[in-house]
Amino acid sequence: MGDIGFSEILLIAVVILVLFGSRKIPEFMRGLGKGVREFNDAKDSVRKELEEGMKDKDQPKTTTTKAVETIEPVDTVTDK
Repeated sequence: MGDIGFSEILLIAVVILVLFGSRKIPEFMRGLGKGVREFNDAKDSVRKELEEGMKDKDQPKTTTTKAVETIEPVDTVTDK
């Protein structure tokens, strides 16, 4: 079950030819090819982002902080 043989592919091709006509098939295949290409580009983009995210995860995080300047104490405190 699920195996498509030559006779099934031939039957599908004949049905497509009858439904769409010989003039629409190249346009249909062009659109199908473009869709597959866009899908593969998106898949590769997601894979690349995941790999870059995993690289960032493996690297130790370094943080830098600005040294606080010394604060001079106030000589007198006044109440308002």
